[in-house]
Amino acid sequence: MTEHYENIIAAKDGAVGIVTLNRPAVLNALNAALLRELALALDRFDEDDSVRAMIVTGSGEKAFAAGADIGELAALPSAQAAKVAAQYGQALTRRIEQMRFPVIAAVNGFALGGGCELALACDIRIASENAKLGQPEVNLGIMPGYGGSQRTARLVGRGIAMYLCLTGEIVDAREALRTGLVDRVVPAPELMSEAKRVADLIASKAPLAIAACKRAIDRAIHLPIDEALDIEATEFSQLVSTADFKEGARAFFEKRRPAFTGR
Repeated sequence: MTEHYENIIAAKDGAVGIVTLNRPAVLNALNAALLRELALALDRFDEDDSVRAMIVTGSGEKAFAAGADIGELAALPSAQAAKVAAQYGQALTRRIEQMRFPVIAAVNGFALGGGCELALACDIRIASENAKLGQPEVNLGIMPGYGGSQRTARLVGRGIAMYLCLTGEIVDAREALRTGLVDRVVPAPELMSEAKRVADLIASKAPLAIAACKRAIDRAIHLPIDEALDIEATEFSQLVSTADFKEGARAFFEKRRPAFTGR
C-alpha cells in the first residue's frame, strides 16, 4: 500500500508504516500543508490494527527536514497567529509521541529546526553518517516552536540543550550520538534497511507489551522512583492476564516463535 499526498508519501510494508517527507526541492521543509498531511497519515496508520511500528524519513539524500518553511513563518500576521502555528506543530509532535506503536526517525542528511523537533518526538532516532542536527532558529531571531527547547533538555540535559538552542550550532551524526540526540548511526546506504530491521523487530513483539513499555517509560521518566515503579508494576500486572502472554509462555516452552495477536 502506497498513498501519494502532495507533500508526503505514506506506505505500508508488512506491519510497518512508512512516511516519507516529500518536498526535496526545498529539503523537505515543513510547511503547513505537509504537517496537515502528516497528521492524516498518522491517523490512518493508528486506525490500522495491522500496523505495529512506523518509520518517518525524508526523500532524497540531503535532508530529513531542513526546518520549518521560513516564508510561511515570515508571513504570519501577528503574535497570536504565530502562537497558533507553534501550537499546531506542538500538537503534531505530541501526537507522534502518543502513537500506540513506536515511531522511528530515519534521519538522512539535515534535520534542523522543525525537522530536528520532529525527529526528537520519535521514540527511536537512527541517523546516517551524513546526518546534521541542530536548532538554529536563533540565527533568524526566533527560537524552537514545536517543542525543541523542551524535548532537547529532557533528552540530553539542560547544558547541551542550552548550547544547541543558544548557539544555533549544527552537530554531525557522531556528536549527536555522543550527546544522545540520536540512538544509532549507520552508513547512509544502510539507513532505511536498518530502520526497517528495527521496526520489523519491534513489530514482531506483543503489541500490548510494546504499548505498555512506551507508556511506562513516558509517564514515569520524570517521577520519583517509587511512583515510577508503581506505574511499571501496574502495567506489568495488566499484561500477565493477556492472551499474548499466554501465547508467549506456550511458545517459550514449546521452543517456537510466538504468534502475537494484540489481545
